[in-house]
Amino acid sequence: MKPFRPIVGSLEQATDWVARHVQGRVPAADLGDRDPEFISATLDLGWRLARIYFRAEVRGLDRIPDSGPILLVGNHSGGNVSPEVLVTTLAFVRHFGVQRPFYQLAHDLVLAYPILGSYLRRFGTVAADPDIARTALRSGAAVLVYPGGDWEVHRPTWEEARIEFAGRTGFLQLAWDERVPIVPVVNFGAQESELILARGDRLARLLRLDRMLRLKVFPISLALPWGLDIGDLAGHIPLPTKITVEFLPPIDLHDLGPELDRDVAYRHVTDTMQRTLTKLAAEHRFPILG
Repeated sequence: MKPFRPIVGSLEQATDWVARHVQGRVPAADLGDRDPEFISATLDLGWRLARIYFRAEVRGLDRIPDSGPILLVGNHSGGNVSPEVLVTTLAFVRHFGVQRPFYQLAHDLVLAYPILGSYLRRFGTVAADPDIARTALRSGAAVLVYPGGDWEVHRPTWEEARIEFAGRTGFLQLAWDERVPIVPVVNFGAQESELILARGDRLARLLRLDRMLRLKVFPISLALPWGLDIGDLAGHIPLPTKITVEFLPPIDLHDLGPELDRDVAYRHVTDTMQRTLTKLAAEHRFPILG
């Protein structure tokens, strides 16, 4: 055990440094960072690249309310690169136009990435904070959230056909309190952009990542260009997997009862999404190729 302790100590020092670096780079929440002119200038190229590289297929955009605040709730896939977020965001903005306010909630680590973080903020990405989401909804915006977070996005690749929100219900309370419909967004294929072998939740606890970075996992995967990728902190080059995204009919939680029953609402939303995810998985006959 003696050789192991210095390694753990070195890893803790490294994660301490990363935590300080991240905290210093995350900007103050500002919905005004969204830049419609920038989105207009980059939207067509981004969509063409997504269509070519990921063979993106998007269904059900006509099911989304044409105006007003909505909470888009998706299953999270593909590690820290998460190509389904790219496809979902580009498809939504192309359909409704850049003038409809639209924000995507993301982990602090994503916003702290050099260059990428600045680009995403101009596209409407903000920190995953309940107060920020509430402010955006009250302004009349559409908000995209992935309740499963790091736990779901780093699930092993062979579990890609499972909705795993890890019992997180904050999004339900948010939708209930603000009286906004939930629009489920289900994707399949993005989890095949790398081969995730394990979440690494025990390693995350050992390194105290939850305290330092709000991370409950430290995934182990096979990914380009690193080969063996531990942590995925630097991201990876996603494989050109086929990604299908489907928007489902809106869910009004107030239709389920006079008071919010989180257990009932959670099962209703996740079961609805699971049925669609199972259907999409059955359509993809071959890994990556679709």
